[in-house]
Amino acid sequence: MSRFFKHLFFAVFIFFIALNASAQTSKFKCMVQMNSYQGEAAYVVISLINPQGAYEKTLYVLGSDKQWYNTVKEWHKYQTKAKAKISAITGASVAGGDRAVHVIEVEDAKIGKGYKLRFESAVEEQKYYAADVEIPLTTEAMAERTNGTGYIRFVRLSKVQ
Repeated sequence: MSRFFKHLFFAVFIFFIALNASAQTSKFKCMVQMNSYQGEAAYVVISLINPQGAYEKTLYVLGSDKQWYNTVKEWHKYQTKAKAKISAITGASVAGGDRAVHVIEVEDAKIGKGYKLRFESAVEEQKYYAADVEIPLTTEAMAERTNGTGYIRFVRLSKVQ
């Protein structure tokens, strides 16, 4: 009987090790520097995009008023279907010329596997940028400053130790 429990204990131990290994994440400080522009504060959504180009997960939302989520059009389509709870990863919108710094978590298993981070931006009654910034989820790309194409001037990530 004790041999049975030894095997059972060993199997459970291996299961938890495998579970822990598959769920390893790294935290990154994410600084978003905005361009100077006129108008309302921008809503910026940071998403994890899979190798096929589809949304996999919302990592952070800069803008807490749900009324304006539909201005971030592509992400809003995904969010409407996914119905993920995002209240824990939501902060204030960011105005022209300002910067925002937040911590995002990325699964280690996704790094170097064709995933990317997408930063979408929208400003009320102005242009929408579906891919204002896209950063390949590689160690090299995540260590560099990445310039934006719309309201975002640049994004810089740094790994939190």
